[in-house]
Amino acid sequence: MGWGWIERPALAGIFAACLVGQVVAADLSTVPDADYCAVAGTSNLVLIDDLAELRGEVVRLMDESVAVARSSEWINSSRPVFVWASEAKAYCGMAYGYLRTNYKDEDTINKCECFHSRMIEYMN
Repeated sequence: MGWGWIERPALAGIFAACLVGQVVAADLSTVPDADYCAVAGTSNLVLIDDLAELRGEVVRLMDESVAVARSSEWINSSRPVFVWASEAKAYCGMAYGYLRTNYKDEDTINKCECFHSRMIEYMN
């Protein structure tokens, strides 16, 4: 039978809707590549040698990120604060999990601090 039952204007509408979806998705991913995060380098948190102090800082960043991710102000905002808060809470949670076993995973700590910084940047 094929697609003969669909009229050409309907196909054009479907095609246009797909293009609009792609344009919106492209707009959301226009984060500048330069200085995206300090992940390539060493974050300030990684420089903390005292694991108890480091755990405290990671928990602080995680708590702040969780609060922002739960806030309807940022959930409904057109700014990407919610996205960065969600990423920060995930990576800070992973970093905290490692720290609870006395393992200092630099990658998750770097991402925790980076994503939290991005969250703060978009809040202001």
